[in-house]
Amino acid sequence: MLRALRELQAVTDAAAGDQWCWAAQAAEALTAMQALVAGAIRHGRDAVDPAALAAQIHLFRSAVLAGASQTAARSGALMKKHHALARRLLDRQDDYLRFTRDWQVPPDNNGCERDIRTTKLKQKVSGCLRTLTGARQFCAIRSYLSTAGKHDLSFFNALVMLTENRPWIPSAA
Repeated sequence: MLRALRELQAVTDAAAGDQWCWAAQAAEALTAMQALVAGAIRHGRDAVDPAALAAQIHLFRSAVLAGASQTAARSGALMKKHHALARRLLDRQDDYLRFTRDWQVPPDNNGCERDIRTTKLKQKVSGCLRTLTGARQFCAIRSYLSTAGKHDLSFFNALVMLTENRPWIPSAA
């Protein structure tokens, strides 16, 4: 969702001055849904207020439908990108809003971006990962450690288990 919010902000920035922009409404609705979920979790509830969630989903869907309609002409490269964004938000609405139903799904991709940040930094500092094999090994180790950390296993213990030929594997449940 974080990427979608960035793209919606870019559409809003490209819009003319004080004119209403579908992307701003869609972004506000997404942010409001994120706040609803965070509030429900903070107060120990099992679900988000259905009426409040339905209202935000309606605002989101209305905005995205308006965006798809406004950009349907696809007269330029920028409008084509805006139309593609609106269509993607419509077509994959369930995916983008999954965090409202399944609280195990984070509302943003910060964790994913954080996991690859070290790889990008290593590329930037050293110029590259020398071989494809080395890059794959580096990514496999980073993925293993990231998953272990998300399951409250220390990196050190995960690496010790790995070197003792008894790798940690998360439970399926």
